[in-house]
Amino acid sequence: MEPLNVLMVGTGEYTTGFVGGGASASDKKVGVVALSMFDLRRRGKVGKLGMVGVNGKKFPAIREHLHKNITLAYNNLDTSFDSFPDNNTVDPDAYKSAIDALSPGDAITIFTPDTTHYPIALYAIQRGIHVMITKPAVKLLSHHLSLLAAAEKQTNPPVYVYIEHHKRYDPAYSDARFRALNGLGDFNYFYSYMSQPKFQLETFKAWAGIDSDISYYLNSHHIDICDSMVSAQGFRPTSVTASASTGIATSLGCDPSTEDTITLVVDWVQPSSGKRATGVYTASWTAPQKAGVHSNQYFHYLASNGEIRINQAKRGYDVADDSAGQLAWYNPFYMRYAPDEDGNFNGQSGYGYVSMEKFVDGCRAVNAGELRPEDLDKKGLPTLRNTIATTAILEAGRRSLDEKRAVGIEIGEDGVWRLV
Repeated sequence: MEPLNVLMVGTGEYTTGFVGGGASASDKKVGVVALSMFDLRRRGKVGKLGMVGVNGKKFPAIREHLHKNITLAYNNLDTSFDSFPDNNTVDPDAYKSAIDALSPGDAITIFTPDTTHYPIALYAIQRGIHVMITKPAVKLLSHHLSLLAAAEKQTNPPVYVYIEHHKRYDPAYSDARFRALNGLGDFNYFYSYMSQPKFQLETFKAWAGIDSDISYYLNSHHIDICDSMVSAQGFRPTSVTASASTGIATSLGCDPSTEDTITLVVDWVQPSSGKRATGVYTASWTAPQKAGVHSNQYFHYLASNGEIRINQAKRGYDVADDSAGQLAWYNPFYMRYAPDEDGNFNGQSGYGYVSMEKFVDGCRAVNAGELRPEDLDKKGLPTLRNTIATTAILEAGRRSLDEKRAVGIEIGEDGVWRLV
């Protein structure tokens, strides 16, 4: 199969690890997207690479950052890419000229603020470009369905749209999903918690509480995991009630509307039997600065014949470092940055990387005529079609907070999802 040409849309933390003039203080100091794509190019799966942002003036510093932290760290790994706009230009619409430079069958990755996902993805889909979107796919159910309709219109060539829900590839979460679907019986209760430390609000201050919230950002992980476990059992969400706490983010200079912690309580129903289940999803970005982990993440799944408990914050691996002044629990299962014995990047089994490779492999298979996008839907991958419930729950949660009521989710006789 031919290598896939990829344009990376967004130049921030998840793409490059470059934040505020230097390496991120999070667990993504050299990013995920760009590093994975550079290595996939080394392996022959990716061809030309490009990157587009709003502020072209950042690119010289980004290139220096990538050269220092990737090229020199991994056996002279090639970190070259075409950039848009040029180094002297600021252009919020630069993504359009960058996408226009692509050919049908090429691909883009979108790691930008939530409100920009829809227009960028639609622009690419309409030009026959495959699309990966970071979670949440979009903020509105109507936008999700609109993108799905646009993608399904593209048949020559077909377009593959994939949502980057990397927690599906966490080995423990993946194994838990398999067990939930094989012998544990019907879904009854799910509780999850995911957090990030307060310093992340410095990274997100420009949009936190304005363009999006912590539920969209972090609850999207566990809502998708839960949906992937229970939708195959015939369960679907019917109602969402949200609650939120405030006061910490605003004291750190965030917008007055910024919530600290958001909890969604979701009613699930299995129409064939009338059985009901409850999902409780909590997310916070005001966790302690020195908790020893970048993200607390755990869930409890209860079914009719058993239960599952997973805590993926502390994985039996802790490091004490005098320079850090604390005990830290690292997660090499997500991105393993240690090189192999030849000095090459060696993190191909990390679930952050696996998610990128799954998208690239899917696009190449579609381009080669070996698979159609609907074949990838049937594989249970986090495609646009397979993530409708997650978007519906997230928007219902936002509306529940804003309108101070429970928000219903309906699937009409026409198969179309609606919020009521």
